[in-house]
Amino acid sequence: MTQMIQNPDDLQDSYHYGVIARAIAIIDAADETLTLEALAREMGMSAAHFQRVFSTWVGVSPKRYQQYLTLGHAKSLLRAQTTTLQAAHSSGLSGTGRLHDLFLRWEAMSPGDFATGGQGLMIDWGWFKSPFGPVLVMGTDKGICGLSLAAEMGEASAMEDLRKRWPKAEFRENPARLKDWVETAFGRGRKGEKAPLYLTGAPFQIKVWEALLQLPEGQVTTYGAIAEAIGSPKAIRAVGTAVGRNPIGYLIPCHRVLRKSGEMGGYHWGLPMKRAMLGYEAARVEAV
Repeated sequence: MTQMIQNPDDLQDSYHYGVIARAIAIIDAADETLTLEALAREMGMSAAHFQRVFSTWVGVSPKRYQQYLTLGHAKSLLRAQTTTLQAAHSSGLSGTGRLHDLFLRWEAMSPGDFATGGQGLMIDWGWFKSPFGPVLVMGTDKGICGLSLAAEMGEASAMEDLRKRWPKAEFRENPARLKDWVETAFGRGRKGEKAPLYLTGAPFQIKVWEALLQLPEGQVTTYGAIAEAIGSPKAIRAVGTAVGRNPIGYLIPCHRVLRKSGEMGGYHWGLPMKRAMLGYEAARVEAV
């Protein structure tokens, strides 16, 4: 079985994400599974070169990757996931320990501090490479409080998106302060380390994000299943709003939430990004 390369920096991230994003857009527009030759031709690459780039980044062939993104595959994951999420909830939701195969720990800002809009809060920020292109990461002395994915929305919009969440905070560019946390969160840190997350949201939002942190890599769920898991089965629309307001992309895995039908639905950082993440994670799980 193909082994995943663990350090995305070695893969020239931005170029490879661009290849994957364009390939996914082509796949989305197709009514049937595309052959390797057809995809490579659309990408302006030889079949052998495209296969190497795609398999190195994802860990499986383009054909296998397309299988992960079908509606039937999503439905099978949803059937398997419902009981998993309920079991995680019944065992007690917890912000400690190893969560969804990432070394993370978290704590939440108090409702009172959240209501002040970040007044008196110093937030460091920096740009970093990721398997999904450039990411803007923000953090306080307590941990990562924001992660925005810029490949689809653009760097200016990513910055505006995060800054407006804390309108009264002070911001300073300080990537060195965040580097170790980011490396750990993306699986490149020292063994046993944990990257802290600092969740800044309303109490209901944090309950939803806490439930998302229980989802294992390669699994998906629905808005209704999350509502059930947090004890608010009728609050499906509110859950959807909370999922959309998640400020920490990928690390709080809102990309793992699908519609009840198995369709992808929307994604704050762009639907191609969501599809790339789900395919990437499915391939990682298979490669283990």
